[in-house]
Amino acid sequence: MSESAKDRSRKLPEDVVGQLRSLAHDLSNCLETILQAAYLLSQAKVDAKSKKWAQMIDTAAQDAARINREIREILRSQS
Repeated sequence: MSESAKDRSRKLPEDVVGQLRSLAHDLSNCLETILQAAYLLSQAKVDAKSKKWAQMIDTAAQDAARINREIREILRSQS
């Protein structure tokens, strides 16, 4: 089987790709809100324990945003 035939056989249906893109976009918006809130919390005058929790939220949200970008790259390759 040629390389382009293999690529076509691995492609997701167009409607599935569209739904996943929409979900990835919505997830990006949610993550942006979490990242903004974590940043604002980190700037607030709170105790050290609260700052630690804010940093944990920020780190997890950044990881989720990176994963979401990777998913979007895979979806772009489906086009």
